[in-house]
Amino acid sequence: MKIVVLLGPTAVGKTSISIKLAKYLNADIINADSTSIYKEASIGTAKVTKEEMDGVIHHMLDVTSLSNNYTVYDYQRDARKVLDSLIKRDKNVLIVGGTGLYIKALLYDYNFSQETGSVDYSKFTNIELKSRVDEIYKENNIHVNNRKRLERFLSHYDLTNEIIKNNSGKDKPIYDFVLIGLTADRQRLYERIDKRVEIMLCDGFIEEARNLYNGNYHKAESLIGYKELFSYFKGEMDLHDSVETTKLRTRKYAKRQYTWIKNQFDGIKWFDVDFDNMSDTIKKIEAYLSSF
Repeated sequence: MKIVVLLGPTAVGKTSISIKLAKYLNADIINADSTSIYKEASIGTAKVTKEEMDGVIHHMLDVTSLSNNYTVYDYQRDARKVLDSLIKRDKNVLIVGGTGLYIKALLYDYNFSQETGSVDYSKFTNIELKSRVDEIYKENNIHVNNRKRLERFLSHYDLTNEIIKNNSGKDKPIYDFVLIGLTADRQRLYERIDKRVEIMLCDGFIEEARNLYNGNYHKAESLIGYKELFSYFKGEMDLHDSVETTKLRTRKYAKRQYTWIKNQFDGIKWFDVDFDNMSDTIKKIEAYLSSF
């Protein structure tokens, strides 16, 4: 059996390419995107649809609610159960996503402590959170703008009285797998991101976000697109600015994804995606995988 990992930034074509590769490999897909795990958020997260799946079995989609505190530890536990079960069945596996930490947690010797409960840090600024993190552990490398990591560090500390430090096993694989990376011309990628946001709006993104806003799903504010629309609903910005800010932040997120993936994973075989001839890109990947 084979384990293949398909990773890359948002809007690079992972969904459509993954379906073709899954059929070629006769594989199940395990989602490794941190936003597709939520049941209530679909349009704004570009979650794969039933039609797009085309009969390919997907795992780790819609596994939790935005009202729950679902951590990387939870993903690691649940996704490994799925992966180990597929391995026992001698089933080929295609792991697909752009959340590098999820892939690291699943496939490498990352160790997390289970956390129960959650802590609300919404009243604190990033600077205040960073200051407290620095007091607790001066050697941390968390950037002041990375609020998610700041909150995770503090939540873990406040709930367990333990400090999250660099994980010594983070580069030690515990499974055998092949890494496939998707890349593309930066300008073409940014154009696809902008176009995808427009398509989301046509598909009902505003209505989906408003339902979450009215339902007090505050965690949705941590997701790009929903956060900006929530600001629109609150009257903090007009719709045009909300949409344009979503596009800008998504482009910046894609750039961060590239950087994180390139810095954290060794042995990636990169393929330039030809958006005008996607089948050619797929054939090249299949030819590469045929040697394993």
